Amino acid sequence: MNHRARACGSRRLLAAALVAAGALIVAGCSSGSGDDKADTAADKDTSPKASITRMRIAMITHAAPGDAFWDIIRKGAKAAAARDNVELIYSSDPDADKQADLVQEAIDDQVDGIAVTLADPDAMAAAVANAEQSGIPVVGFNAGLNDWKSQGLLEFFGQDERLAGQAFGKKLNGLGSKHNICVIHEQGNVALEDRCAGLKKTFKGRTENVYVNGTDMKSVQSAITGKLEQDPSIDYVVTLGAPFALTAVKSVSEAGGNAEIATFDLNKDLTEAVLDGTVQLAVDQQPYLQGYLPVDSLWLYKSNGNFSGGGVAPVLTGPAFITKDNVESTAKFAAKGTR
Repeated sequence: MNHRARACGSRRLLAAALVAAGALIVAGCSSGSGDDKADTAADKDTSPKASITRMRIAMITHAAPGDAFWDIIRKGAKAAAARDNVELIYSSDPDADKQADLVQEAIDDQVDGIAVTLADPDAMAAAVANAEQSGIPVVGFNAGLNDWKSQGLLEFFGQDERLAGQAFGKKLNGLGSKHNICVIHEQGNVALEDRCAGLKKTFKGRTENVYVNGTDMKSVQSAITGKLEQDPSIDYVVTLGAPFALTAVKSVSEAGGNAEIATFDLNKDLTEAVLDGTVQLAVDQQPYLQGYLPVDSLWLYKSNGNFSGGGVAPVLTGPAFITKDNVESTAKFAAKGTR
């Protein structure tokens, strides 16, 4: 047989082999078609996330411009929105009436859910009621623990401020404080008032409230300095936010006294101040959780009918006490802006 004949014979054998292999493949697909359909049905995403279109959630707070505490809350909210494929619409205004207007704007925009702070519950009541009458679920967070149920909110995520204040007062007793001032940076904010009231209840020494304009740090520093100069017996300055604690450090230095600083809330700079002993104590209410949980809870409620706390109990995110002894475990997260 010549080379040409052998080549033709080889090609015929190869073609036959390919045809046979193709037949086996077809037969295999045909015999497995029922199983493939079952696998497809089993693999189909039946989670709540797959069953709804993209949701729109409005988060409306009483945050003042420049307050870094709310940056942490927004990071938590954005993380939840990204995870749940939610469109997050964030807005804020420290003026309670204007915050209520923002709630009404969200209602008019027909959002799927609203997460709101109730720093001034009376001013927010009508707008919250309008949302509920419009069929929009509302959850509360951060401020309004004493009013969320009476206003018909589904859930609340935050700290029991009065209990946190009571625990804070006991901590100051343990630190040997005899006379402190509790610096309230936002007059009329029920959460801040509760913190100082709780502190006063358990603190064995003398405590008094000092009201400052939290939107003007120069005036905050001046007010604290003036109080320390007026009464050198003050041994602790208690602030209700990390930026105000760091400002109080300057006030103590300016007044030339020996008062120590303790505060509610923390951030990256505050954790460093606790590490170096400039600030003795901080309360962490975990604002990242306060941003994350309301968004995720509304998604769960709308997509699967879930709600936390049975509609009768809040979900507490604090207080956790941060001192020099344990701050290092928190500092690495604060450096990322999430604590």
